[in-house]
Amino acid sequence: MSSLPTHLQLGSLRVETPVVLAPMAGITNAAYRRLCAEQGAGLYVCEMITSRGLVEGDETTKKMLVFDELESVRSVQLYGTDPVYVGKAAEILCNEYGVAHIDLNFGCPVPKVTRKGGGGALPWKRNLLGEILDHAVRAATPYGVPVTMKTRKGIDPEHLTYLDAGRIAEESGCAAIALHGRTVEQAYSGQADWDAIGELKASVGIPVLGNGDIWEAADAVRMVEETGVDGVVVGRGCLGRPWLFRDLAAAFNGEEVATLPDLGEVSAMLRRHAELLTEHMGEERGCKEIRKHITWYLKGFPAGGDLRHRLALVDTLADLDALIAELDPTAPFPVNELGTPRGRQGAPRKRVVLPEGWLDDMDGHGCVISEDAHDTTGG
Repeated sequence: MSSLPTHLQLGSLRVETPVVLAPMAGITNAAYRRLCAEQGAGLYVCEMITSRGLVEGDETTKKMLVFDELESVRSVQLYGTDPVYVGKAAEILCNEYGVAHIDLNFGCPVPKVTRKGGGGALPWKRNLLGEILDHAVRAATPYGVPVTMKTRKGIDPEHLTYLDAGRIAEESGCAAIALHGRTVEQAYSGQADWDAIGELKASVGIPVLGNGDIWEAADAVRMVEETGVDGVVVGRGCLGRPWLFRDLAAAFNGEEVATLPDLGEVSAMLRRHAELLTEHMGEERGCKEIRKHITWYLKGFPAGGDLRHRLALVDTLADLDALIAELDPTAPFPVNELGTPRGRQGAPRKRVVLPEGWLDDMDGHGCVISEDAHDTTGG
């Protein structure tokens, strides 16, 4: 058994627990990042924003770049397909928003993104990937801000890109690379390939972060032991379970802690989440936002269909309190939910949607892809 890393070093940035919250569209806003940070140390990444949206001053993009007052380490994931736009956006994030870390998304499997050659499709064009990373690193270096990248194994089993992506990331001066052990074709289905993550770790000199199928703290420990990665990225596993970060912090500290909160404790966490959302967005919008989280918080717990339905329509904190009071606070944690997938899974894609002729060459030098200011999703 290899000893577990106690922290994660990204350039000059030291992350006290080697755990990163993956950016998830509509989930990892300032309120949720604060909630997770209250549970344990780590790096909590803002929802993905587009470089073009930021450079052109798009209002939706600017509204997403909201940080909690206690968020001392600002981390943002940037999406882009044009090296110049990405470089300019990185400069804006460092200069105007005071970010401490920039992550570049080359893992998104959503068809509207891959159709334009973005997300998980982009690393197929090796030189274009290098140009984007070079521009980002060059823009962020004067500010001492580390740039990392997130990617997938490749487009499909016949078009793998992760080893080349790791080499290019290292050559470009990236501080780390995170690998989701699935292809774009798999999306979120099937099992993550941890062997590929280990292979990438063995092939590069920069830190590697592993992503995929971490549902409990024990999974993170096992991934580190099996692959040798320097840290882990957690996405869907923490949906409705922000205390997973407490377990992860304990696990990397060598303590055996598995939080099994009863329904009373889970309700308190749900209420705290709603309160933070309300502080950041106002009560009406905050209560609308909490609705999608309620299903995840209550997964496996006893709560009748009528009560769940009323919770899904909640529009004030007072209403939420009244409904929470109807739950049985002594109901034990449903242990059969441990280690099971959360959030979206879906089926593998029958065909990855790509620009015409995309697979004909692996160069992409000078390749200009139209970038939508509103492409916002995770990877």
